[in-house]
Amino acid sequence: MSGTARLDVIGVGLGRTGTASLKLALEQLGFGPCHHMLELFQRPGDAARWQARARGEAVGWDELLGGFRSTVDWPSVHFWRELVHDFPNAKIILSVRDPEFWYDSISNTIFKALEQPLPQQDDAARGQRVMAKDIIVERAFDNRPLDKAHVLGRYAAHNAEVQRSVPAGRLLTYDVSQGWEPLCRFLGVPVPATPFPSANRRDEFHHGPGRQRD
Repeated sequence: MSGTARLDVIGVGLGRTGTASLKLALEQLGFGPCHHMLELFQRPGDAARWQARARGEAVGWDELLGGFRSTVDWPSVHFWRELVHDFPNAKIILSVRDPEFWYDSISNTIFKALEQPLPQQDDAARGQRVMAKDIIVERAFDNRPLDKAHVLGRYAAHNAEVQRSVPAGRLLTYDVSQGWEPLCRFLGVPVPATPFPSANRRDEFHHGPGRQRD
């Protein structure tokens, strides 16, 4: 996918806060395509470009998010301050969940996956893994994924900074368990008659990109 980056919705919640379900919901509501970490499996080379931007190199949003109307999850959430600034008309969604459940989830999915040996036969998967360890484990959590108090502290600090920095009228703090109503009200669209999507549960996470529902 290529083109100009024109984001209408920016998800600034950390991974494992229902971001895969939120991606599907935004796409169903007409705000797609929505960028999510798993997009990188279909976009070889993008992981290195995201990592380059994290190092401060001049990689533009058109190169990373061209053609997308919304974004959730890592790697984009690492750049949430820049995205909020650079797309002033976009609405901001902070996806959240109970901190203890969130820590249990991220520990048994993302952190566990990033402990595994790098895949040698899949360049896209290897590049994604290297980028994810850099941006998530090292930058977001200071290379201390097993320190529960530290990880929970960073989670709380991230959410608090978002709520402090983004004007209330532009921000929705949202738990996907709330379903369609608050999300549709915030985005100004009708509530669908279909059930709210559910994707990327823990038992699906480790099945590989070709088998996950997100």
